[in-house]
Amino acid sequence: MRGTDRPRSSPLVPDAVAAEIARHDWAAGVCGCGRSAGHLADMVWDVAEGHPAAFHALQGHVFTGTRLWPPAPAAGAVLMAVWSAGPPRLATREALLWTLLSLLSAEDDRDAYGAGLYGQVAAHVRGGLPLLVSLLEAGPGSVSGAYAEGILELLVLST
Repeated sequence: MRGTDRPRSSPLVPDAVAAEIARHDWAAGVCGCGRSAGHLADMVWDVAEGHPAAFHALQGHVFTGTRLWPPAPAAGAVLMAVWSAGPPRLATREALLWTLLSLLSAEDDRDAYGAGLYGQVAAHVRGGLPLLVSLLEAGPGSVSGAYAEGILELLVLST
């Protein structure tokens, strides 16, 4: 395991994405796997570097089926930072959009007192709506376009 004396860095990760990862106290929450979510910091670095399999690896940690786990809003913020940093290559883009669609397909856990995990994730995704809409306009009929369309439909339903 990497030492904690130096923050992780990568030439593949833009500064804004690295700052978003660093902004969250990953160890403070419980992961979907039942452990502390501290191990997710390395997982989201792999996501930020654009490894398509890393996006799918979030399943069981950030979301499980239709359930979101406490790290979901932080992971959603990192996903949207990756999305906003520039157009990822095709395989990364499709994995990122699949992950966003999976997060937004979860049950809405809001109550009378707050937005819940779902509302927090949806708020991060709404911040990137212009980029999602432009993707849908540029690539109708593509896998990325289909994911973007699904994300936009779920966001409309959640309002």
